Amino acid sequence: MAHKVAFYTLGCKLNYSETSAIGRQMTEAGFEKVPFHEAADIYVINTCSVTDHADKKCRRIVNQALRLSPHAFVVIVGCYAQLKPQEIADIQGVDLVLGAAEKFNIIDHLHTLTKKEKGIAIASPIQQINGFNNAYSIGERTRSFLKVQDGCDYKCAFCTIPLARGNSRSQTIDRIVEQAHEIAENGVKEIVLTGVNIGDYGKRMTDGTHRETNFLELITALENVPIERYRISSIEPNLLTPEIIDFVAHSTRFMPHFHIPLQSGSNEILRLMRRRYARELYAERVQLIKQAMPNACIGVDVIVGFPGESHNEFLDTYQFLNDLDISYLHVFTYSERPNTAAIDFPNSVPHKIRQERNTMLTILSEKKRRYFYEQHLQTTRKVLWEMENDGDKMYGFTDNYIKVEAPYDPLWCNETQDVFLMNISADNTVLTDVGILSPTL
Repeated sequence: MAHKVAFYTLGCKLNYSETSAIGRQMTEAGFEKVPFHEAADIYVINTCSVTDHADKKCRRIVNQALRLSPHAFVVIVGCYAQLKPQEIADIQGVDLVLGAAEKFNIIDHLHTLTKKEKGIAIASPIQQINGFNNAYSIGERTRSFLKVQDGCDYKCAFCTIPLARGNSRSQTIDRIVEQAHEIAENGVKEIVLTGVNIGDYGKRMTDGTHRETNFLELITALENVPIERYRISSIEPNLLTPEIIDFVAHSTRFMPHFHIPLQSGSNEILRLMRRRYARELYAERVQLIKQAMPNACIGVDVIVGFPGESHNEFLDTYQFLNDLDISYLHVFTYSERPNTAAIDFPNSVPHKIRQERNTMLTILSEKKRRYFYEQHLQTTRKVLWEMENDGDKMYGFTDNYIKVEAPYDPLWCNETQDVFLMNISADNTVLTDVGILSPTL
């Protein structure tokens, strides 16, 4: 009888792509995949180091798994597993911790599923990690997350990702195109290109060659794969070149949707963060996008409460964001991370003030999103409907990432349809009726 395995993923789209890839490995090896809320023989938890309280979240999920199946074998992988392997192995109920180099060899470690008094941690030094494991998600969502790049050569003062994933490295264009075809053959309509720093694509190619390439060359090649929609996940503003923007503006497959980390609207704080651009370059990129694609959606990452961020510098960030023609924010409250440069910086911002600043920017984000949505009311746009629904309603996204709600119709799941955007609901989704192409007269 096959062992049942369940998965739980914390963090980014890259983690989701890797969880899905590990799941396919295990299914092909004879394991039976079940939902996380069901009893299983093995629980695999893919962790993140970016979000706050990674240890608490990990413990909570482990406890949830063991409540479902008290004798289950619990495996922890992901960025947090690489950064704190022994700390996680000491969590009650954890049996095995696999670092960045070991997680894709999980099957080799599951020959004997016996609970022990203490968990085992296997994590190689991050300096030894230079391989690239292919990963894309299939079946979990309407869209697929396709990993094209891993690791990061940047040394931002607040970030642990280089410590958890190693140096920047890339899969070859030919192999990525091949995987995109595989995804298309599975009926997927949308691919999100993911990585740690995808704008840095082209470094340390996995075929061992030193052939120079770049992200523009990659997306140009992907344009020929019969996928209805591509989206570019988070891309650094200094790597989002005018050529990439122009390509997306004229593409028939790449959507007018960008997510561009800012982190701070103060040049002094950007310098302390060791970011590789000034706010003037950021504003220039936003302007270029909007000139080429007036309807484009632009999301922004921003960190509040970084050490040394004064009241006036936060207000600079707030005003800078308020003036930018952007669509929404992802707001992060700075939290101290061991082994990062910023942990030793002076002038720590009190936690209460950090939270107040987060609240202010979260409210600004809601206003920005609503204003962006309002600009598109009483127009018709193409919506790709999600597989997920709540029985009464279904949801989808326009090409420029407006979330749309309609009465549930199973025939429209994973289908693209022209819909008329009517008005905005209380929870900030745009309402429509399936099949409405123009206003009712």
